Amino acid sequence: MEKPIIYWIRRDFRIDNNPALKFAIDTEQPIIPVFIRDEFVDSLGSAPKWRLELGLECLAQKYKTYGLDIIFKTGSADKVLTELINETNADKVVWGRTYLPPLNDRDTKIKSLLKQKGIMAKSFPGHLLFEPWSVSPKSSDFFKVYTPFWKTTRHKDPLGSIIKVTQIRSSNQQPKSENLKNWGLGEGMSTGASIVHQHVRLGEKAAKERLDWFIANKVMHYSSSRDIPSLDGTSGLSENLSLGEISPIECWNAGVQALEAGHDDAEIFLKELVWREFAYHLAYHTPRILDQNWRQEWDSFPWNTNENDEKVLLWKQGRTGVPFVDAAMRELYVTGRMHNRGRMIVASFLTKHLMTHWKIGLKWFENCLIDWDPASNAMGWQWSAGSGPDATPYFRVFNPNTQLEKFDKENIYRNMWLAEFSGKNSKNALSFFDAIPKKWKLKPDMEYPESIVDLSEGRTLALEAYKNRQF
Repeated sequence: MEKPIIYWIRRDFRIDNNPALKFAIDTEQPIIPVFIRDEFVDSLGSAPKWRLELGLECLAQKYKTYGLDIIFKTGSADKVLTELINETNADKVVWGRTYLPPLNDRDTKIKSLLKQKGIMAKSFPGHLLFEPWSVSPKSSDFFKVYTPFWKTTRHKDPLGSIIKVTQIRSSNQQPKSENLKNWGLGEGMSTGASIVHQHVRLGEKAAKERLDWFIANKVMHYSSSRDIPSLDGTSGLSENLSLGEISPIECWNAGVQALEAGHDDAEIFLKELVWREFAYHLAYHTPRILDQNWRQEWDSFPWNTNENDEKVLLWKQGRTGVPFVDAAMRELYVTGRMHNRGRMIVASFLTKHLMTHWKIGLKWFENCLIDWDPASNAMGWQWSAGSGPDATPYFRVFNPNTQLEKFDKENIYRNMWLAEFSGKNSKNALSFFDAIPKKWKLKPDMEYPESIVDLSEGRTLALEAYKNRQF
């Protein structure tokens, strides 16, 4: 019987523009696609894990149109792959890189193990535009500031090219597979799943349609509309990029074409793609950014580290009494995403006005975001807190009220998400109360609370702590 090739699915939930899958197809061997529920999958928060399950269901249906079934397995990757090789007599294993520690070290060990057994093991790019080790300044191993990183990558050709797949050769062998539904990946979402599901754009086809619509209708106004939280002015592609339902190269090429067609705002879109690259660049070279202060002198800063603090709970619930903060937090619970301007405001408020450790916010986002990305999430929080590379200065404290006046002059965003102001006029605002945990006992007819902190006083206390820091 002809030996098959195992394609290990990771963060590449697509058929087209997938270098690892393209290599497997080009071998002309039968392909066995496998997804492994390992310790990394089990460590995911509720919303990312639920979105992962939806993505896998959609991807499995896509593979069926090519005559293939995804094999679902639980366990450590080295053990699962070894067992599949023994069962199928496969002689090759391929996968796409994720660039995240400690997965990088694990993948290197798996390659060594398989090669010792005479099995070809090969990894491929596909999750990023550029390999993290391929972009560096002349003076050091890696960039620590975004602007020179952007200037270097702006005219650098991204990895690979556009790949279209029309046919995949399936294997006559059908290894035993676990049932994806039995994994219960979405159980943590509870009643919120039905609410958030209305805002999901699932799978490769939807991601491509989302990109096409953005380029055709939004990119020409991107620089101005992307900062208005009440507008649908962004691409929304972070949800799909997080699972690789669309290739960053496809997004990049579309942005370049729009720029060449005279849409200058497309450059801002390209910069956002490179900001994502910068996050992975830093995660690869300085893994501590994912769970430690990147600037280690911040280890002695007097953060509040009590995640059960009453004010932290009110922040999570969108009940701080600060409309911009609360609207953004409720948007998160209803849609599984949050407007980028809102992310900056809620992060600044938590880390500066409430003097709370950024790790608490990072963990909450990790649990609630359907577009959760480990590198982008960590860099975003450390940027806001002031502890990260190229971060906003700690003395820059966003005032949520003046920000709302600037970016939501007519209170459209506020009323969209806060039922206390919109009453029964906003479906989204009311949906929040169906999505949240019942134990919170929140109802739409409750009075809007007073601010839990005087914004001016909170800013002053934060600046005093910064000035008195022992760095």
